[in-house]
Amino acid sequence: MTQPTPIRRDHTRRPLMNTHLSTALDLAARGVPVLPLRAGKVPFANCPACLYTSCGGRPNMKTPGPCNCPRPCHAWAAATADTDVITGPAWATAWKQAAAVAYHPGGIGLTVVDLDHADAVAWARRTLPATRTVPTTRGEHWIYQGAMSSANAVRDGVDIKSTMVYARWLGPGTGTMTLLPDTVRALIVKKPSPVRPVTPAVPTGGGECRHRTPAYLERGIAMAEQRIREAASAVHATVYRTFLAVLSAHGRCGCLTDAHAARLFAAAQTKGESPRHCTDAWTNARTALGM
Repeated sequence: MTQPTPIRRDHTRRPLMNTHLSTALDLAARGVPVLPLRAGKVPFANCPACLYTSCGGRPNMKTPGPCNCPRPCHAWAAATADTDVITGPAWATAWKQAAAVAYHPGGIGLTVVDLDHADAVAWARRTLPATRTVPTTRGEHWIYQGAMSSANAVRDGVDIKSTMVYARWLGPGTGTMTLLPDTVRALIVKKPSPVRPVTPAVPTGGGECRHRTPAYLERGIAMAEQRIREAASAVHATVYRTFLAVLSAHGRCGCLTDAHAARLFAAAQTKGESPRHCTDAWTNARTALGM
Protein backbone atom coordinates (compact mmCIF):
# COMPACT_ATOMS: atom_id res chain seq x y z
CA MET A 1 0.00 0.00 0.00
CA THR A 2 1.38 3.38 -0.97
CA GLN A 3 2.20 5.56 1.97
CA PRO A 4 0.74 9.09 1.91
CA THR A 5 3.17 11.87 1.22
CA PRO A 6 4.10 13.48 4.52
CA ILE A 7 2.98 17.06 5.03
CA ARG A 8 5.90 19.45 5.19
CA ARG A 9 5.57 22.12 7.83
CA ASP A 10 7.43 25.31 7.06
CA HIS A 11 7.97 26.91 10.44
CA THR A 12 9.36 30.03 8.80
CA ARG A 13 6.01 30.96 7.29
CA ARG A 14 3.93 33.67 8.86
CA PRO A 15 1.46 32.65 11.57
CA LEU A 16 -2.23 32.00 11.07
CA MET A 17 -3.80 35.25 9.98
CA ASN A 18 -7.16 36.81 10.60
CA THR A 19 -9.01 38.64 7.85
CA HIS A 20 -7.69 42.10 8.71
CA LEU A 21 -4.06 40.97 8.82
CA SER A 22 -4.49 39.14 5.53
CA THR A 23 -5.98 42.28 3.97
CA ALA A 24 -3.12 44.38 5.34
CA LEU A 25 -0.50 42.07 3.85
CA ASP A 26 -2.25 42.03 0.48
CA LEU A 27 -2.23 45.83 0.45
CA ALA A 28 1.38 46.01 1.60
CA ALA A 29 2.38 43.72 -1.27
CA ARG A 30 1.08 46.46 -3.58
CA GLY A 31 3.03 49.14 -1.73
CA VAL A 32 0.11 50.52 0.28
CA PRO A 33 1.11 51.65 3.82
CA VAL A 34 -1.36 50.17 6.33
CA LEU A 35 -2.13 50.06 10.05
CA PRO A 36 -4.67 48.31 12.30
CA LEU A 37 -7.67 50.12 13.79
CA ARG A 38 -9.61 49.21 16.88
CA ALA A 39 -13.37 49.64 17.21
CA GLY A 40 -14.48 53.20 16.60
CA LYS A 41 -11.88 53.77 13.85
CA VAL A 42 -9.23 54.57 16.48
CA PRO A 43 -5.62 53.43 16.06
CA PHE A 44 -3.90 51.33 18.68
CA ALA A 45 -1.70 53.07 21.25
CA ASN A 46 1.42 51.23 20.13
CA CYS A 47 3.82 54.07 20.89
CA PRO A 48 3.59 54.81 24.63
CA ALA A 49 6.80 56.86 24.62
CA CYS A 50 5.04 59.55 22.60
CA LEU A 51 2.19 60.00 25.07
CA TYR A 52 0.02 60.62 21.99
CA THR A 53 0.61 64.38 21.92
CA SER A 54 4.35 64.94 22.15
CA CYS A 55 4.70 64.08 18.46
CA GLY A 56 2.42 66.91 17.47
CA GLY A 57 -0.82 64.97 17.62
CA ARG A 58 -4.09 65.34 19.43
CA PRO A 59 -5.39 63.32 22.39
CA ASN A 60 -7.77 61.30 20.20
CA MET A 61 -4.69 59.87 18.40
CA LYS A 62 -6.30 60.33 15.01
CA THR A 63 -3.90 62.87 13.56
CA PRO A 64 -0.51 62.89 15.30
CA GLY A 65 2.59 64.07 13.58
CA PRO A 66 5.62 61.90 12.94
CA CYS A 67 8.16 61.20 15.66
CA ASN A 68 11.64 59.83 16.19
CA CYS A 69 10.64 56.96 18.46
CA PRO A 70 11.20 53.33 17.39
CA ARG A 71 8.74 52.22 14.73
CA PRO A 72 5.91 51.56 14.52
CA CYS A 73 4.60 54.83 15.83
CA HIS A 74 0.88 55.58 16.15
CA ALA A 75 -1.91 56.57 13.78
CA TRP A 76 -0.96 57.63 10.24
CA ALA A 77 2.73 57.80 11.18
CA ALA A 78 2.61 54.04 11.82
CA ALA A 79 1.33 53.16 8.36
CA THR A 80 3.82 50.89 6.63
CA ALA A 81 4.18 48.41 3.79
CA ASP A 82 7.01 46.60 5.58
CA THR A 83 5.71 43.07 6.15
CA ASP A 84 8.26 42.46 8.91
CA VAL A 85 6.71 45.32 10.87
CA ILE A 86 3.14 44.35 10.01
CA THR A 87 3.62 40.76 11.21
CA GLY A 88 6.09 41.66 13.96
CA PRO A 89 5.58 41.52 17.73
CA ALA A 90 4.65 45.21 18.07
CA TRP A 91 1.36 44.61 16.26
CA ALA A 92 0.75 40.97 17.18
CA THR A 93 -1.97 41.77 19.71
CA ALA A 94 -3.34 44.66 17.66
CA TRP A 95 -4.22 42.44 14.70
CA LYS A 96 -6.02 39.99 17.01
CA GLN A 97 -8.18 42.84 18.30
CA ALA A 98 -8.42 44.90 15.10
CA ALA A 99 -11.82 45.98 13.85
CA ALA A 100 -10.60 47.41 10.54
CA VAL A 101 -7.58 48.19 8.37
CA ALA A 102 -6.54 51.73 7.57
CA TYR A 103 -4.07 53.15 5.07
CA HIS A 104 -2.24 56.42 4.46
CA PRO A 105 -3.59 57.85 1.18
CA GLY A 106 -0.97 60.57 0.86
CA GLY A 107 1.75 57.97 1.32
CA ILE A 108 0.91 56.51 -2.09
CA GLY A 109 0.01 59.75 -3.80
CA LEU A 110 -3.77 59.56 -3.37
CA THR A 111 -6.49 61.84 -2.04
CA VAL A 112 -9.77 60.58 -0.57
CA VAL A 113 -12.77 62.88 -0.62
CA ASP A 114 -14.80 61.48 2.28
CA LEU A 115 -18.50 62.14 1.68
CA ASP A 116 -20.31 61.52 4.92
CA HIS A 117 -23.97 61.56 3.88
CA ALA A 118 -26.32 61.48 0.90
CA ASP A 119 -26.39 65.27 0.43
CA ALA A 120 -22.59 65.34 0.28
CA VAL A 121 -22.60 62.55 -2.30
CA ALA A 122 -25.15 64.44 -4.37
CA TRP A 123 -22.97 67.57 -4.20
CA ALA A 124 -19.94 65.59 -5.39
CA ARG A 125 -21.84 64.15 -8.33
CA ARG A 126 -22.85 67.65 -9.39
CA THR A 127 -19.48 69.26 -8.77
CA LEU A 128 -16.51 66.89 -8.97
CA PRO A 129 -15.06 64.88 -11.85
CA ALA A 130 -16.02 61.21 -11.81
CA THR A 131 -13.39 58.92 -10.30
CA ARG A 132 -13.10 55.66 -8.38
CA THR A 133 -15.71 55.42 -5.63
CA VAL A 134 -15.97 53.22 -2.57
CA PRO A 135 -19.22 52.92 -0.57
CA THR A 136 -19.01 53.68 3.15
CA THR A 137 -21.47 53.17 5.97
CA ARG A 138 -23.15 56.53 5.37
CA GLY A 139 -21.77 57.82 2.10
CA GLU A 140 -18.85 57.31 -0.28
CA HIS A 141 -15.11 57.74 -0.65
CA TRP A 142 -14.06 59.37 -3.93
CA ILE A 143 -10.42 58.57 -4.65
CA TYR A 144 -8.18 60.67 -6.89
CA GLN A 145 -4.59 60.33 -8.09
CA GLY A 146 -2.48 63.02 -6.46
CA ALA A 147 -1.76 64.07 -2.90
CA MET A 148 -2.60 67.29 -1.08
CA SER A 149 -2.95 68.67 2.42
CA SER A 150 -5.75 67.12 4.46
CA ALA A 151 -8.62 69.01 6.07
CA ASN A 152 -11.86 68.18 7.84
CA ALA A 153 -15.25 69.79 7.28
CA VAL A 154 -14.29 71.68 4.12
CA ARG A 155 -18.04 71.81 3.60
CA ASP A 156 -21.00 70.00 5.16
CA GLY A 157 -20.21 66.29 5.29
CA VAL A 158 -16.98 66.54 3.29
CA ASP A 159 -13.48 65.75 4.59
CA ILE A 160 -10.23 65.59 2.63
CA LYS A 161 -7.95 62.69 3.55
CA SER A 162 -4.51 62.63 1.98
CA THR A 163 -1.24 63.56 3.70
CA MET A 164 -0.76 63.09 7.45
CA VAL A 165 -4.08 61.27 8.01
CA TYR A 166 -5.39 57.74 7.58
CA ALA A 167 -8.50 56.40 5.89
CA ARG A 168 -10.28 53.09 6.40
CA TRP A 169 -9.73 50.47 3.73
CA LEU A 170 -13.21 49.57 2.49
CA GLY A 171 -12.30 47.74 -0.70
CA PRO A 172 -10.89 48.65 -4.11
CA GLY A 173 -14.04 50.44 -5.24
CA THR A 174 -15.35 50.85 -8.77
CA GLY A 175 -14.65 53.19 -11.65
CA THR A 176 -11.50 54.65 -13.16
CA MET A 177 -9.34 56.73 -10.88
CA THR A 178 -8.71 60.21 -12.29
CA LEU A 179 -6.20 62.95 -11.53
CA LEU A 180 -6.83 65.14 -8.52
CA PRO A 181 -8.71 68.16 -9.88
CA ASP A 182 -8.22 71.78 -8.90
CA THR A 183 -11.84 71.71 -7.74
CA VAL A 184 -10.81 69.50 -4.82
CA ARG A 185 -7.61 71.42 -4.08
CA ALA A 186 -9.60 74.64 -3.97
CA LEU A 187 -11.74 73.28 -1.12
CA ILE A 188 -8.96 74.02 1.38
CA VAL A 189 -7.25 76.97 -0.30
CA LYS A 190 -7.78 80.20 1.56
CA LYS A 191 -7.38 83.66 0.13
CA PRO A 192 -3.69 84.51 -0.15
CA SER A 193 -2.39 86.62 2.67
CA PRO A 194 1.05 87.63 3.89
CA VAL A 195 2.62 85.74 6.76
CA ARG A 196 1.40 87.34 9.93
CA PRO A 197 3.26 87.47 13.23
CA VAL A 198 1.95 85.01 15.77
CA THR A 199 0.57 87.14 18.60
CA PRO A 200 -2.19 85.18 20.33
CA ALA A 201 -1.31 86.69 23.69
CA VAL A 202 -0.02 90.07 24.82
CA PRO A 203 3.65 89.69 25.87
CA THR A 204 4.90 90.88 29.21
CA GLY A 205 8.28 92.28 30.20
CA GLY A 206 8.37 95.25 27.83
CA GLY A 207 7.77 93.19 24.71
CA GLU A 208 10.41 90.57 25.47
CA CYS A 209 9.55 86.90 25.78
CA ARG A 210 8.56 86.34 29.37
CA HIS A 211 10.32 82.97 29.60
CA ARG A 212 13.12 83.13 27.00
CA THR A 213 15.77 85.67 26.07
CA PRO A 214 16.05 87.25 22.60
CA ALA A 215 19.26 85.30 22.09
CA TYR A 216 17.43 82.07 22.83
CA LEU A 217 14.81 82.89 20.20
CA GLU A 218 17.47 83.69 17.59
CA ARG A 219 19.27 80.44 18.34
CA GLY A 220 16.00 78.53 18.15
CA ILE A 221 15.13 79.98 14.73
CA ALA A 222 18.63 79.19 13.43
CA MET A 223 18.39 75.61 14.70
CA ALA A 224 14.96 75.26 13.12
CA GLU A 225 16.31 76.46 9.76
CA GLN A 226 19.17 73.98 10.01
CA ARG A 227 16.86 71.13 10.92
CA ILE A 228 14.71 71.75 7.85
CA ARG A 229 17.66 72.14 5.49
CA GLU A 230 19.25 68.91 6.73
CA ALA A 231 16.11 66.83 6.25
CA ALA A 232 17.07 63.88 4.04
CA SER A 233 13.53 62.52 3.75
CA ALA A 234 9.95 63.23 4.91
CA VAL A 235 10.52 66.92 4.26
CA HIS A 236 6.86 67.90 4.61
CA ALA A 237 6.63 66.13 7.98
CA THR A 238 9.90 67.70 9.14
CA VAL A 239 8.68 71.17 8.21
CA TYR A 240 5.42 70.67 10.10
CA ARG A 241 7.19 69.29 13.15
CA THR A 242 9.71 72.15 13.16
CA PHE A 243 7.00 74.79 12.83
CA LEU A 244 5.15 73.11 15.68
CA ALA A 245 8.22 73.22 17.92
CA VAL A 246 8.90 76.90 17.22
CA LEU A 247 5.28 77.90 17.79
CA SER A 248 5.08 75.80 20.94
CA ALA A 249 8.09 77.59 22.42
CA HIS A 250 7.42 81.15 21.26
CA GLY A 251 3.99 81.39 19.68
CA ARG A 252 2.11 82.60 22.73
CA CYS A 253 4.38 85.38 23.91
CA GLY A 254 4.42 87.64 20.87
CA CYS A 255 8.09 87.08 20.04
CA LEU A 256 7.69 85.82 16.50
CA THR A 257 7.62 88.34 13.68
CA ASP A 258 7.08 88.21 9.94
CA ALA A 259 10.84 88.05 9.52
CA HIS A 260 11.14 84.93 11.71
CA ALA A 261 8.32 83.16 9.85
CA ALA A 262 9.76 84.19 6.50
CA ARG A 263 13.11 82.63 7.43
CA LEU A 264 11.42 79.33 8.25
CA PHE A 265 9.35 79.43 5.06
CA ALA A 266 12.48 80.17 3.03
CA ALA A 267 14.30 77.20 4.57
CA ALA A 268 11.36 74.95 3.72
CA GLN A 269 11.23 76.20 0.15
CA THR A 270 14.90 75.38 -0.36
CA LYS A 271 13.85 71.76 0.23
CA GLY A 272 11.13 71.93 -2.42
CA GLU A 273 8.13 72.95 -0.32
CA SER A 274 5.74 75.31 -2.06
CA PRO A 275 4.56 78.54 -0.40
CA ARG A 276 1.11 76.99 -0.04
CA HIS A 277 2.51 73.91 1.70
CA CYS A 278 4.43 76.18 4.05
CA THR A 279 1.28 78.12 4.87
CA ASP A 280 -0.68 74.89 5.37
CA ALA A 281 1.98 73.48 7.72
CA TRP A 282 2.09 76.73 9.70
CA THR A 283 -1.70 76.85 9.96
CA ASN A 284 -1.94 73.19 10.95
CA ALA A 285 0.69 73.66 13.63
CA ARG A 286 -1.18 76.65 15.08
CA THR A 287 -4.42 74.67 15.01
CA ALA A 288 -2.81 71.72 16.79
CA LEU A 289 -1.63 74.10 19.52
CA GLY A 290 -5.01 75.77 19.83
CA MET A 291 -3.84 79.14 18.48
